[in-house]
Amino acid sequence: GGLVEPGSIVRGQSDTVRFRVTDGPASVEVAYRGILPDLFSENEGMVGTGRLVNGVFEASEILAKHDETYMPREVMEALKEQGEWRGPDPAADPQT
Repeated sequence: GGLVEPGSIVRGQSDTVRFRVTDGPASVEVAYRGILPDLFSENEGMVGTGRLVNGVFEASEILAKHDETYMPREVMEALKEQGEWRGPDPAADPQT
């Protein structure tokens, strides 16, 4: 998981969508066949399940981040270290 890189979303003639996701210092190409969640967009958080094949992450499921619930802690920490984090810090919320 990480942030969808701006300008990286490519929709082909089939139902496969390709985009890049980054945690700040690194990024990976993602290929997903299916309908993306409504909240999926550039520069927003996402988490995917699938497998890495020849350097491309073939996602079988995509979740769009609408709050910190879908962001793995290690990705959130990497984004914070790079100054790229754009969400609330769950540790700062006294209700969690």
